[in-house]
Amino acid sequence: MNAALKGDWVSRSLDSVWHPCTQMQHHETMPLVALARGQGAWLFDHEGRRYLDAISSWWVNLFGHANPRINAALVDQLQRLEHAMLAGFTHEPVVQLSERLSALTGHALGHCFYASDGASAVEIALKMSFHAWRNGGRPGKQEFVCLQGSYHGETIGALGVTDVALFRDAYGPMLKTAHVVATPDARQAQPGESAADVAARAAASLETLLQQRGDSIAAVIVEPLVQCAAGMVMHDPAYLRAVRKLCDQYQVHLIADEIAVGCGRTGSFFACEQAGIWPDFLCLSKGISGGYLPLSLVMTTDEVYQAFYDRELARGFLHSHSYTGNPLACRAALATLQIFDEDDVLDANRERARQLSAGLAPLAAHPRVCHFRQQGMIWAFDARIDDPAQAASFARRMFAAGLDQEVLLRPIGRTVYLMPPYVLDDEEIGHLAQRTRAVFEQVVPH
Repeated sequence: MNAALKGDWVSRSLDSVWHPCTQMQHHETMPLVALARGQGAWLFDHEGRRYLDAISSWWVNLFGHANPRINAALVDQLQRLEHAMLAGFTHEPVVQLSERLSALTGHALGHCFYASDGASAVEIALKMSFHAWRNGGRPGKQEFVCLQGSYHGETIGALGVTDVALFRDAYGPMLKTAHVVATPDARQAQPGESAADVAARAAASLETLLQQRGDSIAAVIVEPLVQCAAGMVMHDPAYLRAVRKLCDQYQVHLIADEIAVGCGRTGSFFACEQAGIWPDFLCLSKGISGGYLPLSLVMTTDEVYQAFYDRELARGFLHSHSYTGNPLACRAALATLQIFDEDDVLDANRERARQLSAGLAPLAAHPRVCHFRQQGMIWAFDARIDDPAQAASFARRMFAAGLDQEVLLRPIGRTVYLMPPYVLDDEEIGHLAQRTRAVFEQVVPH
């Protein structure tokens, strides 16, 4: 392909593709990057430039691009069954995946309902909770609770439990508004306070609400340990233990949105494990298919499942997706779980995390950096920027400067974060640390 045709992918995309989470006019000054291929932790454009995928392509790619083991599993599955509806039928990949995931919870969560994306999984969990209470003779339990700054997706139900002003201002009239309670954000610690103290204060605010509205509340939804889209807001596991106890006390469901934080991202396969609790509903997506194919699911308890088990269709769970439990996506997920087992990924990631944290130490001490933090394979820090105009353009300038330094960064507001794939070698860890420091020094000098 000649150079003219290679460059034409950008103009053709701008003419025909409406890109997500994007003000398209910004591409008048910030060109799109037309990718040609991926390999391991790297993405390559048509001119041969490379970019270390420091955000796992929106947090989905766990074991690198074009992973040979996941590729082989998909090639094998293509020869067997590409798709069939899951209503009235079943197949090996979806059964095996459901069994493997249930076993990872010690069978505390034994029933999996499938969809294709994270927001759909949240919709399913919300609807299941609402409908389970109705089937159980408590139709008044119709309200939901989310945390300050929470993000759970952009479909209507998921937006209803999302506390992001940009979305609420745009689509508020379409939403059923949830109760918003204090976040356990560890950055809010006052002098002498610990992250656990902040968690206790936040839990107390939830308890006040449950005392007042418990009979009307169906579920509380949280992102365990890290509120990712809020700017990698991290909290102590004590908060999850407190919320689980309160939900039990006031007969309210707990929904754990592990779409971004599950699959080993926080250091354990499920983030909830670090608090020693299980929710009533656990949502998975993103990394579960290794970043290969759209797949999401909700895991729930036998108690919830039995609330729908009846001869009457109206008491069944009335929800479906055409590609529910797609065999190819499930096979990719099975290959992903196999890599976790074969490579002892969680243990190997602890060493990767140690090395990368050491490489980023100069940033933690930078005078224009505050709240440097890390949880598993997530790193984040906030930039100190006084000029409002500089603050407003910070994320776009970091992105552009990062591309020049062969690293893909996509800050959230003033928060710079890293969520790299679990395949970085020593050289790539050094590259990521050094280039992240260089980009920040360029965009926010001393």
